[in-house]
Amino acid sequence: VEFPPLPGTFWSTDLTSTAGYDNILQHLNDGRKNCKEYEDFLKESTLKKALEVFKQRIDSVGQSHIQLAQSFREEARKMEDFREKQKLHRKKIELIMEAIHKNKNLQYKKTMESKRLYEQRCRDKDEAEQAVHRSANLVTQKQQEKLFMKLAQTKSTLEDSDRAYQQNVNTLEKIREEWENEHIKACEFFETQECERISYFRNALWVHVNQLSQDCVQSDEKYEEIRRSLEACNIDKDIEFFVNYRKIGNMPPAPVVYENYYNTPRNTTPVRNQAPPPGIGR
Repeated sequence: VEFPPLPGTFWSTDLTSTAGYDNILQHLNDGRKNCKEYEDFLKESTLKKALEVFKQRIDSVGQSHIQLAQSFREEARKMEDFREKQKLHRKKIELIMEAIHKNKNLQYKKTMESKRLYEQRCRDKDEAEQAVHRSANLVTQKQQEKLFMKLAQTKSTLEDSDRAYQQNVNTLEKIREEWENEHIKACEFFETQECERISYFRNALWVHVNQLSQDCVQSDEKYEEIRRSLEACNIDKDIEFFVNYRKIGNMPPAPVVYENYYNTPRNTTPVRNQAPPPGIGR
């Protein structure tokens, strides 16, 4: 890259002056520190334009990320509402099933207990009958009557336990049918709820990925604008602008020549009767 000749535009006719060098050094310091004067200088340069585009697009990317975060929070709120709604509906079904399970288990235990008593009464009746048959010709009339009374009592107790057992079995069957119906409805409800959950969750993830993808596309578009602005940055033009903006002269200072005090024309009054200094005029 060819640049304008810096030495030819930063000379001063004053030998002791460092104005040109100071201007160049000041410019380099300003560029390094990014101070206000350098920003003013770059107002019309291509680099300044590229920096402005960079800042604007980066700000836009930041804003898009903020908006994306807000969208994520909104999606999270929707997901929480959906989850809480399903939880409340499921809780109602769980309470119903919990009560049915408790009632079913209690009735089952009651039925099994009545069955045990019924079977015990059957054994008692059988033993009473056997006792009557064994003692038919071995006991007195009074003892025989006592055995028949015991047999009658066991039969009556057996009938009561048999009725209780049958009632408990019938009650248990009704509870079992109710439990079975509610169990089917609960399973159907849970299946529907699970389908809704999977569908909602899948769609939420789909939306989430689309938001990320869209944000990436928009960010890449802004980055591409930055790249184009950097491609438009013209180094030669910026250096030329600086030279034209800060130049102070086109001619370097003239050489310092020896000037003989006495040979140099001066507007002075000659001094009479004064001997020349030693070595002068010899």
